[in-house]
Amino acid sequence: MHSNFIIKQDNIPMKFPFKSPKLTAQQAMYEAQKIAFSPMTFQAVRIAWKRGLLQHLSDTLEGQTPQQVAEKVDMRLYGVRVVLESCLSVGVVSFEDEKYFITKTGQMFLYDEMTQINMNYNHDVNYLGMFYLEESIDSATPVGLNKTFGDWPTIYPALTSLPEPAKTSWFEFDHYYSDNAFPIALPYVFKSSPKKLMDIGGNTGKFSMTVANYNDDVNITIVDLPEQLAVAKTHIMQAGLQARIDTIPTNMLDHSQVLPLGYDVIWMSQFLDCFGDEDIIAILKRAAQAMSADSKLFVLETYWDNQRFEEAAFCVVNTSLYFTALANGTSRMYRLSDMLGFMDEAGLTVCNTVENIGKGHTLLEATLK
Repeated sequence: MHSNFIIKQDNIPMKFPFKSPKLTAQQAMYEAQKIAFSPMTFQAVRIAWKRGLLQHLSDTLEGQTPQQVAEKVDMRLYGVRVVLESCLSVGVVSFEDEKYFITKTGQMFLYDEMTQINMNYNHDVNYLGMFYLEESIDSATPVGLNKTFGDWPTIYPALTSLPEPAKTSWFEFDHYYSDNAFPIALPYVFKSSPKKLMDIGGNTGKFSMTVANYNDDVNITIVDLPEQLAVAKTHIMQAGLQARIDTIPTNMLDHSQVLPLGYDVIWMSQFLDCFGDEDIIAILKRAAQAMSADSKLFVLETYWDNQRFEEAAFCVVNTSLYFTALANGTSRMYRLSDMLGFMDEAGLTVCNTVENIGKGHTLLEATLK
């Protein structure tokens, strides 16, 4: 099994999230109603943000009546009233002396990038498809994807064809939670001075281009679906990196397709969470078969039980429902213990664990047993 060698990025200890507070029956009833009406409050807060109601309240610290807000944001007084009253119920605004004021929670929708990206992602990509979550669970297929975006086996070959704004919101969500982790992870990847790196599930090519710019001596191969590689190739050409980054079109769900040999490093970032347990084990076994005694496998993921902050764990664990209804019907956001077990079953030993990378990532470094 894995070693106990763990590098902390700071001194904040990990803690298992979601400890249930002790509530009275009345408090528990109120919490239950917040969940029951959450689709309504989500849309009300989104409208208040997108249509400028929150911005106007933020710009006018003396507070505003519904009539004053309606005049500034070009919305019917009726609409302003129902939207702000819903926002009041979830603490996004406050109400005093017949005037509305923005709260700290409301300010998050104006100035916190993570909140904005999560709202757009859940509205543009997930909202309609979540109606079919139960059917997706029962059928182990992404029914929500098929009902909202077309007849695709999974969302991955569909990504470049998604309608706007879903396409933009999906990629902004994906890049937000991965891009800032890359510069922190690269020193660990290059501590053994690799010359050849395989980027499995390279998506739009961002990591591979980051690698090429980080080290002039390394050559990279991206392994992904043809649809994703078409986008990656465009970006690589625009960056003038085509001499050092090549591509191999591969469906990683086809476990008969072997991976090429001769790579010092195999990299997977936010990739394995796109698959179910058995597929992850099969993919890791194929990676192990492509490795030599000196090769290293790096896996970068966000594990919901390995987050510094409970709000991060909340975001990660609920992203699993996207995988169920929209992505493929079988994958999820895993616990760290899950991935360590998969590695072990695939014949790999985790020799190094680096926590608190970027937006809550954990980097696992593995070698052959």
